[in-house]
Amino acid sequence: MNDRHELYIGGKWVPSSGDGTIDVLEAATGQLLARVPAGTESDVDDAVAAARSAFGGWSRSTIAERVTVLRQIADGLVERETELAEMMAREVGTPIARSRTVQVGLGVTIFRSMADTLESISLEERRGTSLIIKVGIGVVGAITPWNYPLYQLAAKVAPAIAAGCTTVVKPSSVAPLAAFVVAEIAHSAGLPPGVLNVVTGSGGQVGERLAGHPDVDLVSLTGSTSAGARVGQVAAAGIKKVTLELGGKSAFIVAPDADLDAAVTAAVRGCYVNNGQTCTATTRLLVPADRIDEVEKKLVDLVGSQTVGDPLDESVDIGPMASREQQQSVLKHLAEVPEGAVFLVGGPGDVQGLDADLRSGFFVRPTVVSRVDNKSAIAREEVFGPVLAVITYDGIDDAVAIANDSDYGLSGAVFAGDDDAAIAIARRLRTGQVSVNGGRFNAAAPFGGFKKSGIGRELGPDGLDEYFESVSLQLPAKAT
Repeated sequence: MNDRHELYIGGKWVPSSGDGTIDVLEAATGQLLARVPAGTESDVDDAVAAARSAFGGWSRSTIAERVTVLRQIADGLVERETELAEMMAREVGTPIARSRTVQVGLGVTIFRSMADTLESISLEERRGTSLIIKVGIGVVGAITPWNYPLYQLAAKVAPAIAAGCTTVVKPSSVAPLAAFVVAEIAHSAGLPPGVLNVVTGSGGQVGERLAGHPDVDLVSLTGSTSAGARVGQVAAAGIKKVTLELGGKSAFIVAPDADLDAAVTAAVRGCYVNNGQTCTATTRLLVPADRIDEVEKKLVDLVGSQTVGDPLDESVDIGPMASREQQQSVLKHLAEVPEGAVFLVGGPGDVQGLDADLRSGFFVRPTVVSRVDNKSAIAREEVFGPVLAVITYDGIDDAVAIANDSDYGLSGAVFAGDDDAAIAIARRLRTGQVSVNGGRFNAAAPFGGFKKSGIGRELGPDGLDEYFESVSLQLPAKAT
């Protein structure tokens, strides 16, 4: 995989004003994968200036022009699917099959979905003597995470393009490579210069300058809760809009009448996707106290049979963490599991049986910790790795109380004997989305959280609305 020597600013590939670089490591081996520029505050200023200059023209573009570009970008991603899937398997550690369907597939889906959304809504509404129009908010600063580098970029760039906004993207330094590919595809699709800009660099320098820049109108960040708090603080000085998609510690409630085989299978899928490096992962499994023995046996069989190894191997279920830092963070959580909790599978030890070239990779054993108290750190803190905490409850009221007893509220799941019963439980959860009896992610539905899980929504009409300002044209009586 080639190094990247330039940033994408104003429709051109240009060198950074600094001479620093960032090493991108392969998650499975710990070896150097690529180098990208360590952008500077001056680079951010140049990118924002390019975005500001481009905004006037792009904000006046037609719906048809925006839809065409969005669909061309989606098509371009499909054409480079193999390259992108391997890229993110190497950067993030996502097993290759999931990298194709989730890392790349979701990115494609978001661009197409946003084109469909834009065609289906009206940007004008008559309300009494007023004409209400929606206009693009302006320049967007998009700060994206390492766990889903393409999908999260799409979730910010696609609605920005659709709303007639211009964007400066600051991708994660851990997994920045997909952002360059998107820039290449957008350039080939004829997106006007300055509508999309990419500046790689550290959060402390590039991210902070972007969040606080006086010519940025909206800052959209996906990341940790601490990062969201900092971005919100920096952006507040400029009185600018902020959307934040942050952490989660989501609960999966198995109702007393649920089909245990189906429920536990769905729970494992919901927890371990992308090696547990997913903000919506259902990492707290809530089960009836009188069925804990059955659940534990099923978990041992399911999780214990998962294959850990090279994410480029089609047979592998669990790959490595994306970085050494994340691996050590997960292991620290496992080392601090309190007395009384039981490791059913995995734990803080080394992964056994890895090939020699993988032993320097950032692997963690897929782990199940059972008999967990919901007040303990393993049940309250976002581990962001392949770790499931099992908690017992006594009655549905108790299950709902435990599920809602969290600083977070991003996701959740309910499995019950029938859909109506599951929906009734789901309605009581204080969280942004709930999977009901195995319901899958919907890219046209609003996505976002309660409490420390964030502010605002992404995806579909609700997500697109975040990129608009509403203007009321108060018409004279004769015009009505």
